[in-house]
Amino acid sequence: MTAMKRTILLMATLLAVALPGLRAAGTDDTWPDGTPIDAWFSDTTRIDVKTLGRRYVVTKYGVRKDSTLLQTEALQAVIDRAAAEGGGVVVIPKGVFLSGSLFFRPGTHLHLEKGARLKGSDAIKHFPLVDTRIEGRTIKYFAALVNADGIDGFTITGPGTIDGNGRRYWEEFWLRRAFNPNCTNLDAMRPRLVYLSNCRNVQVQDVHMVNSPFWTNHLYRCERVKYIGCYIYAPHEPAGASAPSSDAIDLDVCRDILVHGCRISVNDDAVVVKGGKGTWADKNPDNGPTSNVLIQQCIYGFVHACLTCGSESIHDWNIVLRDSRIDQAMRVLYLKMRPDTPQHYEHIRVERLTGNCDEFMGIFPWTQFYQMEDRPDMPLSQAHDITVRDIRMKCGRFFHVEPSDKYHLHRFHFENIDVKNGGDFNPSWIEGTTLRNVRVGGKEY
Repeated sequence: MTAMKRTILLMATLLAVALPGLRAAGTDDTWPDGTPIDAWFSDTTRIDVKTLGRRYVVTKYGVRKDSTLLQTEALQAVIDRAAAEGGGVVVIPKGVFLSGSLFFRPGTHLHLEKGARLKGSDAIKHFPLVDTRIEGRTIKYFAALVNADGIDGFTITGPGTIDGNGRRYWEEFWLRRAFNPNCTNLDAMRPRLVYLSNCRNVQVQDVHMVNSPFWTNHLYRCERVKYIGCYIYAPHEPAGASAPSSDAIDLDVCRDILVHGCRISVNDDAVVVKGGKGTWADKNPDNGPTSNVLIQQCIYGFVHACLTCGSESIHDWNIVLRDSRIDQAMRVLYLKMRPDTPQHYEHIRVERLTGNCDEFMGIFPWTQFYQMEDRPDMPLSQAHDITVRDIRMKCGRFFHVEPSDKYHLHRFHFENIDVKNGGDFNPSWIEGTTLRNVRVGGKEY
């Protein structure tokens, strides 16, 4: 049994065991700022692919079952034909189909049948340079394997697999980094797996998304997007062949996002809230806030953090992580504070979690590849109204928070916390911190 299959089996078992008791708890009907959570977030019904229009099974339109043959043009021709004929579902049947960048059109959808594998090329030349959004900037960069822009009602459905085929990209990244420690993600030239921009009313369900060369899912200026029952995986070992920066879901200037019942194990952060970076980021119209994000009933394997704000964020609010099981996470909640970017994180709630992690909360300056410019009116970054409650976990360190003159932390609330181990817990320097029924490492606070 391969390591990936063992991980899938383990996480599926954990999902069956851990979540039934958690589901009943997820009954909150308000966001952390007190506003109502729209009923849209309560609907986790799978979309019936049969209702999406005509099926375009790609092998009926000139695409061959040949895992060694690059078929980008033939696959794109099926997408374009479906769009021209009024829309429909582009179906990848059982088999392995090798491709470079594909661009879905309004009215089209992607469905991967059981045993289907849409596999990305391991040569960057098969991913064109386009105007796109990456790492908090709008620049020319490589298109993803699956791309959709400006579509209302786009769907990606499983149970098949989108495979980024990332190993060659990962190995080349680590070789570049060994030669030049200042090699950035962009220098390494890697495509993302899925990039959705300016889309709304999107549902991604039951699909396996694995081995992305770079970020796995990147959403920019999207709203009303649901990820339901997806499996998102990239390896964190062995050394030299792990998947660097393989974030599971990056939300960049987005609103109204639901991540429900997903299994996530990647070699970076799981759900990441973004929106722009740089000293003048709050003045750039390409940047913006991300709000109303609900993550629930998920299971996490190895991740750098389950929920991260940053490293490219300017204003995030109404972010909730709840009713989930954590295993092997380096952190649960990570607020990355960039000294070169004005950042504002508020109304974040993390609740009803079980499992284990290295650290539960991390808040400290994020200085990787940052560049401070001269700005006399630079706003003071801040994080406030952060609630952590109903936590039963084992943590190597519960509270890893560092003070800085670049940000202000205030109004943190901890309630019903029972953490084994956990180290020292001293939040007294955070202004307005409240504690209720908190036990860390056997000590009551």
